[in-house]
Amino acid sequence: MKRTISIITVLTLLFSLLFTINVNATSLDAINVETDKTVVNPGTNVNVNIEFGKSLGAYTFDIAYDNSLFEFVSTSDGTPNDNGTRVRVVYYDSTGGSNTKDNLKVTFKAKEGITTSNPTDFSITAEGLANGDASEQYDDITIPIVKNITVEPDYKDYELNLEYDGNIIENEEKEITISTVSEMGRYYDHARLIAEVTTSSGGTVTLKGIDESQTEHDLIQSGWGDPSGYKIGGKVNQVLKFQGIFTKIGDYEITLKLIDRDSSDAVIAQKTFNISVVDENYVEDNTDNEEENEKPEENGQIENNIVNNEVEELPEELPKTGINYMQIGIVIIITLILSYIIINKKK
Repeated sequence: MKRTISIITVLTLLFSLLFTINVNATSLDAINVETDKTVVNPGTNVNVNIEFGKSLGAYTFDIAYDNSLFEFVSTSDGTPNDNGTRVRVVYYDSTGGSNTKDNLKVTFKAKEGITTSNPTDFSITAEGLANGDASEQYDDITIPIVKNITVEPDYKDYELNLEYDGNIIENEEKEITISTVSEMGRYYDHARLIAEVTTSSGGTVTLKGIDESQTEHDLIQSGWGDPSGYKIGGKVNQVLKFQGIFTKIGDYEITLKLIDRDSSDAVIAQKTFNISVVDENYVEDNTDNEEENEKPEENGQIENNIVNNEVEELPEELPKTGINYMQIGIVIIITLILSYIIINKKK
């Protein structure tokens, strides 16, 4: 009886030991998760690549995502089950170890129609991790592995333009148009348009415009609009009318800047324009010279046309040139007849 109890005790201890070995799992420390993009544009794919660090014969991975930004596309292995906010991918090597996997790729697509920047992330957890023959099991990944990503449009740079007609005259008011354009500009809550002037003439410049609230702003002195800035983004075609006055003749450089008030006035877009300011006499002299230059050209065209007409016109009668053989023939015939008559008379 005692011997039987001893055998049972030993067997119990052995089974307990085996059970302990099978239950105790090791950590899958070498696992690594990456995305092939950090910024995704609408309508394009992004891959979540999971490297196991070991060959696995069984796994269950959960990849949570923002379904307002992404839709599930496919997986490289395993059986996927998408519930709209999370994809669960299950794999089991039914061969017992000859078809293990060491990585998994899950593909998502950014949804169309996204017009703003949207920071988001993929969150990955796992369970049921084991090697090929299930002799080694690994701890579940309960603390999510998070990969940050941003979904945003394919933004285009802002372009600044300054335009006016004719010449800018000293101390005369001139209408100047300044535009900010982009097919898909990045969004800013507090953007601001300002201008800087440099010149060696010693002159000053004012560029005054009136906004929708009938408030006047000098672009040079204070910038455009509310000092805190204004919202801008998406398809932009902002056209502003200013009245400019340049106090002295000379060359000026006007640098337009679109700045972000929320980022310590960081420059969003910038462009410099060269402007020459002249006096009224210069403009009149220039106009007179243009008129004088045009007249000889017109006279020359008229003379050339006359010459061409004379050359091309055909004369009404062709000039008589060369020998008239008919007249010579008549003379010869008359001479022969006269000779015949004279000879017959003599006979």
